[in-house]
Amino acid sequence: MYKQSKWAKEIIDKQDKDGLWGYFHTLSEPNKYPITTEQALRRLCILGYTIDDEPIEKTVLYMNDCLLGKKQMPDRREKTHNWDIFTELMLSTWIRKFTKDNTQANKIADKWAKVISASFLDGKYNHQKYINTYELNFGIKPYGGRLIDFVSFYQVSLIADCFIEKTESMLFDYILNHNNGIYYIYDHPIGEAQISVLPESFNSKKASKYIGAIEVLASYRRNIYKLQFVIDWLENNKNENGEWDMGSSVKDFIYFPLSDGWNKESREIDCTYRINVLLNSIRNT
Repeated sequence: MYKQSKWAKEIIDKQDKDGLWGYFHTLSEPNKYPITTEQALRRLCILGYTIDDEPIEKTVLYMNDCLLGKKQMPDRREKTHNWDIFTELMLSTWIRKFTKDNTQANKIADKWAKVISASFLDGKYNHQKYINTYELNFGIKPYGGRLIDFVSFYQVSLIADCFIEKTESMLFDYILNHNNGIYYIYDHPIGEAQISVLPESFNSKKASKYIGAIEVLASYRRNIYKLQFVIDWLENNKNENGEWDMGSSVKDFIYFPLSDGWNKESREIDCTYRINVLLNSIRNT
């Protein structure tokens, strides 16, 4: 519906011959590279692009070559965490966002699933078991916030289809009640970011990010029934037309806008489209 939008064209026009948009993860030189490859992928995915579209296919091929060691990401190595582990995590997550038919990315997903599965063997999350199994599988203890605490966009997205039912259920509940939300997607002060706690205002950027977190969790198909409270919340926030309008503040150039113009009418169309896609995903279990 939105693949031919001006937003998609603007992004695709900036893609280089290798399939990148400057740096992959870090917006180090915004004047030279106004968007990262990750941001471009996220935006194009939201606008409806898939692995069947050339811009996505080109980037996925590049990311796969990085995993194989044939190419390197252009970003400067970050020192706040193990850059090699974090890099393969990012690349694998984005590859599997578009295709599950990738051997290298699937290997990384299986490794992370093994670590996280071990941390729930006691019937609840055990951080020490997470640390121990992480070291056993990666050869080093985790350091850096996104590796010590695995509830971030990358791990949560990467491993959604990698667990037996019992483990997936415990993991899903843990994420729902995680005080810091899902990092990179919905991260507010401690206690305010639990996915089980609804945003105070529907017409807000916070609510849009909250929906983003639910969109990630909707990949956990065997536990999606636990999101009934989200359906109720969304249904209760329909406007007088039976549609949804989240207000002008949600215009963040990530989730919105979708339409070329963004007056009240097109904003309502965009919000309604996004929410209906999510509702259909939750209801079609």
